[in-house]
Amino acid sequence: MSGTANRPLAEEIAANLGQPLCQVTIRRFADGEIFVKIDENVRGQDVFIIQPTSPPAESILELLILIDAARRASAARVSAVIPYYGYGRQDRKDQPRVAIAAKLMANVITTAGADRVLAIDFHQHQLQGFFDIPVDHLYAAPVFTQHYRQKRLHQPVVVAPDVGGAKMARGFAKRLNASIAIIDKRRPSANIAEVVNVVGEVTDRDCLLADDLIDTAGTISEAAHALKRLGARKVYACETHALLSGPAVDRLSTAPIEEIAVTNTMNIPEERRFERLKILSIAELLAKAINFTHSSQSVSSLFD
Repeated sequence: MSGTANRPLAEEIAANLGQPLCQVTIRRFADGEIFVKIDENVRGQDVFIIQPTSPPAESILELLILIDAARRASAARVSAVIPYYGYGRQDRKDQPRVAIAAKLMANVITTAGADRVLAIDFHQHQLQGFFDIPVDHLYAAPVFTQHYRQKRLHQPVVVAPDVGGAKMARGFAKRLNASIAIIDKRRPSANIAEVVNVVGEVTDRDCLLADDLIDTAGTISEAAHALKRLGARKVYACETHALLSGPAVDRLSTAPIEEIAVTNTMNIPEERRFERLKILSIAELLAKAINFTHSSQSVSSLFD
């Protein structure tokens, strides 16, 4: 079944599985309160609820209420399929008196009654440990590598936009038989990034900037400009989750990037789409994971 956050993705997953989506009524009362009713019998069934917890925060409430409705309808097992896990960036106390919201979200999802979680590209891999239930953490890398192999990049270099993205970049580089570079980035305040240095050879090479999410696009646009100044031949970018907040579309439209590839973990409205944005589908990947989970098979083959 699907919430309202990304209905098109849920329909695509259902089509891949040859299953119709379960009928669910989701509506708002006059004061905005969310009402959920499952319109089919799910007693004893294996229920998968597809709902990214993307902004606004109501998508999280909707997920929790759907989980509770399925649990109270006597579902045998409830799996929360969360293509994009919101609040994942608040995963530690990096300054005094702040919340660890990523852990709080894990707690409320578990308390609502989820038996397991299926997600794609957490902001930090250790978020799996925030849950006291099984987590299947998938990667969008196979979707991206298939896309870029077809492009036949010239002496490709996978560029990590910051030190924290080095591990992800290394995985892409291994799959694409590419070298690796790292951008030394400083963040004077939230959503503002400054490129200080680039570690690695990028001159006269095709560069692929790889990261897990793109929010205001400050990091990626600054990185693209820095790579071009250092003589990069072409710059491409791939980001799993396309938040595209605030000035993101304007920044990306003017940045020296040939193509920005993202996935459909979130539903991107038409007004946030632009010519160089390429949306790749992760529906088949999630459909396979759901099928393997339902039949108690290993999902590790999806990591290859």
